[in-house]
Parts: sequence; C-alpha cells; structure tokens
Amino acid sequence: MTRRASLSFSVAAAVWLTVVWVLLWGTFEVGTAIAGLALALVVGGVFRLPTLRVDGHAHPVALAYLLWRFLVDLVVASAQVVALALNPWRRPRSAVIGVQLRSRNELYMTLTSEITCLVPGSVVMEAHRTTGMLYVHVLDLQISHGVEAARQHVLDTEARVLRALASDAELADAGLARNPRHAPRPRAEVTP
Repeated sequence: MTRRASLSFSVAAAVWLTVVWVLLWGTFEVGTAIAGLALALVVGGVFRLPTLRVDGHAHPVALAYLLWRFLVDLVVASAQVVALALNPWRRPRSAVIGVQLRSRNELYMTLTSEITCLVPGSVVMEAHRTTGMLYVHVLDLQISHGVEAARQHVLDTEARVLRALASDAELADAGLARNPRHAPRPRAEVTP
C-alpha cells in the first residue's frame, strides 16, 4: 500500500469515526465534532488495523438487495422470536451448526457473521479464519426449518454479501455468478 493510499484511508477512517461520535452524542456541535476528530486520530494512531485485501467494489443494485433482505430477515426473525417467547408451552430445540463458507476473505466472512448475528435467533459462536468455517447457534430448529435450512440461510447471506461487494474473480472462485439467475448449476450425474 502506498503512503498516499494509506493517508487517504486514515482520513476516511477519521472522518467516519468522527461522524459516529457525533451521532452517538445526538447533537451536532462544533466542540463535539472536534472532540470526535481528536479521538478518531488518537484511536487511529494507537490502534493500527491490519490492511485487508479487497479486490471487489460495491455493486449498488446487489448492495440494495442485501440491505433489503437483511431488513426482511430482521422483521421476520423478530416476529418469530417474539412468538416463541410468548408461548410458554413451546420449548425451543436449539443447535450449534457448522457452516463452511465459500470465501476465505476476512472482510466477507466478517460481514456474513455480523449480518447473521444481527438477525434474532442466531448467533455466531466461533469463526475459523483459515478454514472459512462458522459455528452458528440457532435458537429453534423448527422456526429455522431444520439444520440444512439454517445452514443454507447463512450461505445465502454470504452469497448476497459476495454479490454486493466481491469482484467477478472472487465470485467465480466462490462458485457464484453476479446474477443469481445465471449461477452455475450443479451437474447431474448419470449412472449407467
């Protein structure tokens, strides 16, 4: 990474952290913004983050679809968890399932984990960076329609993240197409 790229990233990160600071305070005042910027510069200088290799870029339509599906999943899962909580006779059957992700990229793995955690009823218990394996706690297998459906839901979330942010080469490596309608289909094996 060149010094210019590193500097522009630091400026962008400092601006973003300042915006978050102002939003957390709830009011825009010059003193709050200056304090947020100073804090962002100190945090950025003290806690250097490792650089992530990202080959892709944001694809607006796929990103909008990712956000839309996240909101739909959030509302549906919230209603399901509320219904489960209000039914005193129903005992949830929980499980921890392993999900092998298609991509080993840390950014995509982190985004998939975060989206999965933010939807009620599922929590990522462990993530293995080198193997691309997520271990997800599912609140109720009946609500999730079984282990395979819960696993497929996480894989579908990963596919939406990849389509929204990954490059075409990263999508091909993951076995996905940019447009889900043009995804490669598994070949049927013919036995004699």
